Amino acid sequence: MSTHDTRASGGENEGGGGDGDRTGFGEFFRSYTKTWIHAVATAGLTAFGTLTFVHRWFAVLALAAYVVPPIVLYARRASDDESSAQRASAPSRDAKPTETTGTERAEDRQTETANRSEATPDGVNATEPRSEPPSVGEGRDRSDEEQHRSPRDDSENGPASDRDPDQPGGWQPVDTPTDETLLDGAVVDGSGAYAVGTCGVVLETAGGDGPSIVLEDGPGANANDLHGVDATADGAAVWVAGDNGAVGRIDVETGRHTDYSAPNNLTDNLSGIAVGGTASEETILLINGSGEVLRGRYDGERTDRETEAEPLTWDDPIKPGSGSSCSGVDLVDPSTGYCCDTSNGVFETTDGGQSFDRIGLESADGTLVAIAALEQGDCLVGADDGVVHRYDGPSWTPERVGDGSLAGLDRHGERTVACDEETIYERATPTADWECVELELEGALLGISIGSTGGVAVGEDGTIVEQ
Repeated sequence: MSTHDTRASGGENEGGGGDGDRTGFGEFFRSYTKTWIHAVATAGLTAFGTLTFVHRWFAVLALAAYVVPPIVLYARRASDDESSAQRASAPSRDAKPTETTGTERAEDRQTETANRSEATPDGVNATEPRSEPPSVGEGRDRSDEEQHRSPRDDSENGPASDRDPDQPGGWQPVDTPTDETLLDGAVVDGSGAYAVGTCGVVLETAGGDGPSIVLEDGPGANANDLHGVDATADGAAVWVAGDNGAVGRIDVETGRHTDYSAPNNLTDNLSGIAVGGTASEETILLINGSGEVLRGRYDGERTDRETEAEPLTWDDPIKPGSGSSCSGVDLVDPSTGYCCDTSNGVFETTDGGQSFDRIGLESADGTLVAIAALEQGDCLVGADDGVVHRYDGPSWTPERVGDGSLAGLDRHGERTVACDEETIYERATPTADWECVELELEGALLGISIGSTGGVAVGEDGTIVEQ
């Protein structure tokens, strides 16, 4: 699903030199470093390098063992490419490029029509308009087609068809600039959506131009996997969290990010994040695999360079339950929120995460994997058996949504959405029937989010589906 760098091919000239070749070798070497040959060469470099105390000429062998293999492989690949190019051009060296314009195709059709007219039976007008639609060069009306085209369809790479008009429910897969697995997404009303994933990648979708990379390797530039993303109520700031205590804040307007990793000097793997309140008055809840919740407060007015006051402060982590891994967290506002764990415990806070009370769940067959709340006393949790459990006051009500494990769950206003690997489930109101939206995707879905401006679902192989 990833796009490619057009500079790699666009820079090559007829002689095979220039920036295109240098870019080509760079791409080749990055691929080569992931092969077993590179591993063997590295081992040879290390082995011969350690023998330099015996004789200094072992240093030459060490360098040769590491340098020679990629050079030989690249030279062989270049030779194969040249041979393939010669075979492709063998029929006619003076042949024109196979790419034709709409006008040229129209002229070809006219010539073909003229040739056929010579064999047309008497009484049939050879110039009579044909029923088939005209070509692009003949001025075909493309208004319907353009409704479903991405702005990138007009790029130098030719039509890419980012969106499929046949996809149901208004959910459309889009091309993304990464193959990393995307683990969570968050709609930011008025600013598109954000998605996070493996190796610390952070993507932004805004303005209809397709997703773009905001961070390639996380807030701390150490490529830790990011498992959670959430935004402030006013959409002015986005928070991300992940492995080894990775935490970061992104200013949506400027795109600038700040690294707040290792909160309270904790480097646990963070499995989720929830944010409540507006920018500069933010409550942040982090959850981890040890069943802990870590509460933070971001006060933009507190920054003081003279006293070195920090805008972000963290409390000590607490365990709402028995210590089972926390699997979901959500904040309704800066004070009210919910979290769940893999022992089917669901917990409520009314003081912004300083304390929690258990409110269920006693009779769930599946393991809880996601949570979404709308207001105090109105909470949904999703399980890996396809069931959503609704909490309204003191009682819990199970409702089967699908047969597979639910991967994501979210609510906004009257709407509710959930997803499993290849299906999105949605309903317009709490009493409406669930609608099933089956999608043909390259990767399994792992998270979903909705807002007033639409929705986003994310998954493996850089999969993003927008509504």
